[in-house]
Amino acid sequence: MGAVVQNRPTAAELLESLAELLEDTLLPALPADLQHRARVGANLARILGREVEFGPAAATREKELLEAVPAGDEEALWQALTEVVRADLAIAKPGYDSWEGE
Repeated sequence: MGAVVQNRPTAAELLESLAELLEDTLLPALPADLQHRARVGANLARILGREVEFGPAAATREKELLEAVPAGDEEALWQALTEVVRADLAIAKPGYDSWEGE
């Protein structure tokens, strides 16, 4: 099998570069009243990068999980929804996806 040709950098890599630019280069040079906005922008770029990278697989898995729930089986539905939410959290707020409760 031949090598896979992939355009580099990927969209996720570009978004990470944008986040690093905002945090490492621009943030220190900005006045205090704009620094929070730069941090928010960097965080949004990272969320978008994870969405680009992991979102399609998460959406496919969500569809599979929900289709596999037997009608009326609330326990199976709860388990499927828990896994769906964990996948969403892994994209939006990594680390929160492993929370097990109090």
